Amino acid sequence: MTHTLTTPHPTPTPELAPREQEALRHIAAGHTYLQTARHMGLSKHTVDAYLRRIRAKLNVNTTAEMTRIAIALGL
Repeated sequence: MTHTLTTPHPTPTPELAPREQEALRHIAAGHTYLQTARHMGLSKHTVDAYLRRIRAKLNVNTTAEMTRIAIALGL
């Protein structure tokens, strides 16, 4: 018998703005807030604000949860 790992089907995620998606993609790739800010041409505070909004929209609390969702969304 073969066992496969499945994840529960999440409820549809709220629409993320393009810059929020970009920030999430960087964080999911393992970049720090500062690295993300430099790459996006933003301040660290702006990246922090994007990620707070993402956490609120996705109803998650940790970077690990955000990363899991980013992977599931194909970001």
